[in-house]
Amino acid sequence: MALHFELVTPEKLIRSAEVYQVVVPGTEGDFGVLEGHAPFMSTVRDGAIQIFETATSAPESIPVVGGFAEVNERGLTVLAEKAG
Repeated sequence: MALHFELVTPEKLIRSAEVYQVVVPGTEGDFGVLEGHAPFMSTVRDGAIQIFETATSAPESIPVVGGFAEVNERGLTVLAEKAG
């Protein structure tokens, strides 16, 4: 099972991949998303998104500045003001 993840800025698509888990720096605190997560939306604070390719892999970090995150039946989409 995999989570479809997309990280987008107003300029371009930064990342689109099937991953195990993503940890997002939400304004109310960090939150992790796995496949099958309940739908919701959150604002994103400045920080780093942690992307886990597999359950045992070390995370890849991508710095982000502001934005929104949406989890729906298709997966997780993060629209960041700036990323990378």
